[in-house]
Amino acid sequence: MSVQQLENTEAVNPRTMEEARALVKHVESLFMPWNVEALVAGFTPDCVIRFGDLPEFGGHDALRRFFTARSERQRNYRLTKTLRGLMGDTICNSWEGAWEDAASGQAMTGFGCEIWQMRGGRIAVWEGAFNAGPVGGQGSMQSLLT
Repeated sequence: MSVQQLENTEAVNPRTMEEARALVKHVESLFMPWNVEALVAGFTPDCVIRFGDLPEFGGHDALRRFFTARSERQRNYRLTKTLRGLMGDTICNSWEGAWEDAASGQAMTGFGCEIWQMRGGRIAVWEGAFNAGPVGGQGSMQSLLT
């Protein structure tokens, strides 16, 4: 799907795995470099965001602030998203990312899963769980393995 299709309120949700895969790859491309306005346009105006341990938030203004803050913190962001499933109006994908922390210069890495509930070709509900930390660092669950 193109940005124009995402901005079109009459757009339809992906119906096939290939359409969903194309959407996931398109969204991936908007993060490198950060295209905050195009990212926000891919969400419904009344979107609901449940991302990691952040309090739930919603709407284009809050989403724009969120993406802008991330883009300022995550220098040289590199991202790979992989479609994992499509069922009705719901898309599931996983992602892996790498970046440099803008404040410390520390190399960072992360991975996670996202569930997108679609409406009219846009993301209406975005739920994401992830782990992130310094490259080579020990995660918070590392002690469970030793």
